[in-house]
Amino acid sequence: MNAADIDAVTSGLTVPACALAVGAHPDDIEFGAGATLARWAAMGCRVHHAVLTDGSKGTWDATADTAALARRRQQEQRDAAAILAAPGQVTFFEQVDGALAHSAELVGRLAALIRTVRPTVVLGHDPWKRYRLHPDHRAAGQLLCDAIVAARDPHFYPEQGLAAHRPEALLLWEADQVNHLEEVTEAALSIKLAALEAHTSQFESTMKATNPQQLAEFRRRITDRLSANGATFGFGSVEAFHLMTDL
Repeated sequence: MNAADIDAVTSGLTVPACALAVGAHPDDIEFGAGATLARWAAMGCRVHHAVLTDGSKGTWDATADTAALARRRQQEQRDAAAILAAPGQVTFFEQVDGALAHSAELVGRLAALIRTVRPTVVLGHDPWKRYRLHPDHRAAGQLLCDAIVAARDPHFYPEQGLAAHRPEALLLWEADQVNHLEEVTEAALSIKLAALEAHTSQFESTMKATNPQQLAEFRRRITDRLSANGATFGFGSVEAFHLMTDL
């Protein structure tokens, strides 16, 4: 990244009245934007979560009861949202983990959610990130972008009987091209870590934190990553995004 690119990076959106975060799996929202959402919630933002898959493949245990895991992961997501102090709703689309695919039906359901909660800011996966391996992350980002277009235009899904809604901004985490930063305060970092740790089913697979030493190392990895995000641009700890406002 050259100096001109760094100079073009913005920071610190006005705290929105309402935000909707859309993740492929339980825990994706906390990884991607947990500190930002915690800080906004503390400042009065109503934060809604939407999780597109059931998370049923999120274990290395080949003998696991996947239906039970899906139920557990829903509760973990509710617990994480409560830790973020997010007073909005948590919506589960319950698509099969690993098989999330673009469809007009899912775009419509997500557009209906946007029209219902009417967020100022929407957050989700960057569908244009190069070399992204997980298909659900790619699909989730594309579904969200398409749903924003559908939600804003009244001739998409008129049978819903819902007024069109155009969010003011879209923040994409895991961004292929970072152009916006949100500060991570010490308080928000603590909440982000606590929200991530609500996803106890993921300690072995995603977090590699099955004992106190490994959990401490997981916390260090997250903290160091946020510091590295900011150091690139001469900031302290930040969550990094691609910001789109021409929606």
